[in-house]
Amino acid sequence: MNKKGLAILLRSKMRPLSPASKKVNQVQLAPLDVNKVATQNASSKTPRDFGQVRESMHSVISMNRKEILDTALSEFSEGYFSLSQENRHKLLLILAREYDLNRSQVRELMKQYVGLEIPKGDGIDEHGHEVEGHLSAFYRIERNLRHALNPMYSVLFERLNTHPGGLKFLSTVRADILSIIADENIASIRALDSYLKEKLITWLSPANLELHQITWDDPASLLEKIVAYEAVHPISNLIDLKRRLGIGRRCFGYIHPAIPGEPLIFIEVALMKNIASTIQEVLWHDPPTPEAEASTALFYSISSTQPGLAGINLGKFLIKRVIHLVKKDMPNISNFATLSPIPGFMQWLLSKLASSERSVPIFSENILQPHEERTLLDAYADSTEGRNGMEVLLHLLTSTNHEWTQSDGLQPILLRLCARYLLHEKKRGKALDSVANFHLQNGAMIGRLNWMADRSEKGLTQSGGIMVNYIYSLEHIEDYAQAYFSTGHIQVSHDVLHYIESMEKNEDLIN
Repeated sequence: MNKKGLAILLRSKMRPLSPASKKVNQVQLAPLDVNKVATQNASSKTPRDFGQVRESMHSVISMNRKEILDTALSEFSEGYFSLSQENRHKLLLILAREYDLNRSQVRELMKQYVGLEIPKGDGIDEHGHEVEGHLSAFYRIERNLRHALNPMYSVLFERLNTHPGGLKFLSTVRADILSIIADENIASIRALDSYLKEKLITWLSPANLELHQITWDDPASLLEKIVAYEAVHPISNLIDLKRRLGIGRRCFGYIHPAIPGEPLIFIEVALMKNIASTIQEVLWHDPPTPEAEASTALFYSISSTQPGLAGINLGKFLIKRVIHLVKKDMPNISNFATLSPIPGFMQWLLSKLASSERSVPIFSENILQPHEERTLLDAYADSTEGRNGMEVLLHLLTSTNHEWTQSDGLQPILLRLCARYLLHEKKRGKALDSVANFHLQNGAMIGRLNWMADRSEKGLTQSGGIMVNYIYSLEHIEDYAQAYFSTGHIQVSHDVLHYIESMEKNEDLIN
């Protein structure tokens, strides 16, 4: 093994597969806990007193002397990392509450503004004098209002953004803010998060990001991060990593100049003859399709490396730029699609099925069709508990070792329910499933559902082994994205739509 491979192996703490084992899912990589790593790094530094860190934060916000500002920024960031998670949360609450905007000042300026009389006419008063001078009061108060509506913590964020390592630090700060929001509903913290998120969106605009093709020739430190942050299909060993960066494969990442050597988000692409229907075709296709014969670019994994950038849609720009780059370099590629998980499907389905046990029948929703109910009762009533089809299906899906995957009778039922979940289950007018919402808002169409496409423990637990192909049409990306954004309309192929249409036809026959 060369020095580079050894470095990646040791730093990623990966265990190579034994020669007798060839299954990816037998070696699982634990996801990298950024906060935990930060805490571990901080433990090697001198702990700082909470009061000192708070004072350094105040100094950064209040001081104007450039010559000592960099020192104060470094002291604050180092001090912040030395704090316990509890003290970080305490400091962020102080920042949100004590360094918010001055509402008394805003209120007074608003009173002054409302009290002004708006000039009328064509800009000349009754004496023939221009009224431009009368508008100066409006301009002055409007300028003061804009300044007053800026919270004091904006100074901290702006100064950190221009400080070496500051952008990465702000991502860590936002990750801590999000952890507070997950535990408590605090209005001032939500406002702090909203303001910082808007700033990050501006600073991380596509114009500020470099699209980099990641290859085996990149530094080991960068490849280590690809291994650590791969969130969809864990990289099992060095051979697996080299395969994903080799012939018939591509990997692209967005890198910001302020965070060199670390992609903020990266996407893995397989060049294939056809749109894959199982993840095994992608991860274990040996030998790969000759690139000259490939007609399809399949996106099979998109991973973000920064928890603090949650909700900032970097993937939207990444996918579109990768599509155009691949099309430019490989004119023979005509199809662009994904092979995506459906992470919320089983959670949604099991909660629906469990409701039949908790609720009075008249108040529970039976999501099964009559013929599906009969099929389940006829085939499984003797082998499992359940008064009705919903309870039978619940007991089957929650059985140990996923024995239900051996039953062909469940395939049409689960595929129809999955189609319903993707097309009909909404949150604020958009798809409930997070991955579906991501691709639909980026202009994709739901193309095909694939049965037992991911038989890993994670795949079966999250989506019942089902995966979906989202199709990206170069001609329709913008139109589909706009339709979804404005009305929530989902573009869907006839292959998927027929599951819903068959349900509606059966209901019409019964009625």
